[in-house]
Amino acid sequence: MSFDNRRGGNRNFGPREMHKAVCAECKQECEVPFKPTEGKPVYCRECFAKRRKF
Repeated sequence: MSFDNRRGGNRNFGPREMHKAVCAECKQECEVPFKPTEGKPVYCRECFAKRRKF
């Protein structure tokens, strides 16, 4: 058994369901791989990457 198989690394769940959202920072429409929760900010890929650097 390979290391990936023991940790579940070879699972194939198929394409992710994407959900439309508006970025809380730049206000651009984007798609995220989770259902946005009302009241919690959602960030596009670029703004999320900028926030992680801090």
